[in-house]
Amino acid sequence: MPKMKTHRGAAKRFKVTGSGKVVRNHAYKSHILEKKSAKRKRKLRQSDLIHSNDAKRVKRMLPYG
Repeated sequence: MPKMKTHRGAAKRFKVTGSGKVVRNHAYKSHILEKKSAKRKRKLRQSDLIHSNDAKRVKRMLPYG
């Protein structure tokens, strides 16, 4: 059976942790930052786990992640 291909778009956005959870970065941190509070921008810097409903789909796109 041939190797599976990694979904390159997903590979750039998600990372699989050692325990198998999928990590993502927050959106809304690239422009129009003046009106966003410092607290909000600080929170957007932190990575976050993806929702469990999406985890199965994302892991399928990252077969070797």
